Amino acid sequence: MAEPSEPIATRRRRNPTYYAWLSIGAALVTIALKTIAYLLTDSIGLLSDAIESLVNLVAAGIVLVVLRIAMTPPDDEHEFGHGKVEYFSSGLEGALILVAAIAIIATAVPRLLVPRPLVDIGLGLGISAAAAAVNLFVALRLRAAAREHHSISLEADSHHLMTDVWTSAGVIVGVALVAVTGWERIDPIIAIGVAVHILWIAWRLLRRSASGLMDTAVPATDRAALLEVLARYERTDGIQWHALRTRQAGARRFVSVHVLVPGEWTVQRGHDLCERLELDLAATRSQTTVFTHLEPVEDERSFADQGLDRE
Repeated sequence: MAEPSEPIATRRRRNPTYYAWLSIGAALVTIALKTIAYLLTDSIGLLSDAIESLVNLVAAGIVLVVLRIAMTPPDDEHEFGHGKVEYFSSGLEGALILVAAIAIIATAVPRLLVPRPLVDIGLGLGISAAAAAVNLFVALRLRAAAREHHSISLEADSHHLMTDVWTSAGVIVGVALVAVTGWERIDPIIAIGVAVHILWIAWRLLRRSASGLMDTAVPATDRAALLEVLARYERTDGIQWHALRTRQAGARRFVSVHVLVPGEWTVQRGHDLCERLELDLAATRSQTTVFTHLEPVEDERSFADQGLDRE
């Protein structure tokens, strides 16, 4: 088993929890701004936007807790680390979005049946636009951090905030249309549209969380990088291999492969090759743990263990 040592530059990266705190701060600011915009305009669309920001706050708090757990070193009860806890974070976020969508629809339907005029539209839209700008800035920061740390929790939070940006844009357009056309039912219709959209986001988050808990393999691009390394060793060292298996646990991924070499090799020679191979496979992406199993190529039994269960 091998893992690449972290370069000094990597160690100086910001702690992932920094971005969770950034998300919490953004949620508090946008809740305040959107609530003020709703109170000024009495717009259900803006209220739905504020409700979604409240969900953002709860979700960011969950992300903070989950990231701290995920960074906890392996222990006797969790010998492969705590990375899988990140899937619970995205699953809880999806559940919270579902609750928010139901609340938005429950608030918008009565206003659709009995519409009410909006007031102070200009000021309210300006405040809402400022809140959207805050969310856009933080979403882009979280997206970059998610790629840097390979964190699905930060990635889910980034997608959620970006959805909030588009939601705010739709609400702003809807309220502006009410001001222009005078048709007051546009406001609750937009709110219901927002709710349907975030229901779709919730479904995606829940589905991805379930996939992660079921030990989903690494993405095709990551697997291609692993296959390239193995092919290089086939050419340069004359080895064979099979039973390449991968799985992800939050930011960490696990790779296992069986390596077949001539039976006449010494244990030391086979061990040295596996050490090099493990390091090269692990170097294809950070936070990769690699396990190899050495076998003699001439032994028929070496080919009886390619499946998950030995034949």
